[in-house]
This record gives sequence, C-alpha cells and structure tokens, in this order.
Amino acid sequence: MNIIINDEPHVFAAPLTLTVLLEQLCHSPSGTALAVNQRIVPRDRWPDYLLQEGDSLVIFQAIAGG
Repeated sequence: MNIIINDEPHVFAAPLTLTVLLEQLCHSPSGTALAVNQRIVPRDRWPDYLLQEGDSLVIFQAIAGG
C-alpha cells in the first residue's frame, strides 16, 4: 500500500492502522497529532483508523519553546 507521509512516499503492508504505522516508524505518539487527507484524526480513533491506498498523512510533533 502506497502512502504519502509528510510529502514522502512510503510503502506498507495492508491492513494498517495509525497506531501500527507510528510503531513501524518508531515514532512516539506522545505529543503527536495526525492528519489524514487534510483532516485531523482524534487520538482515540488511531487504533481503529485503517489507512487506504494513496492516503496522505501529516505527522505533527508538539514543540515547546519560548
């Protein structure tokens, strides 16, 4: 399955949920927000949200500063 993550193409085996994707990317969910096809997906939906061929995903990481 082809997915675009932060403007970079990636290939994964289906089925793939957002939670499993973050695990495969070794990306901590803490402080992370996800948007699929320009729509923010609430964290409580990540375990059940199945990605589809051609989805475009943006991973946002909270950054503290001042």
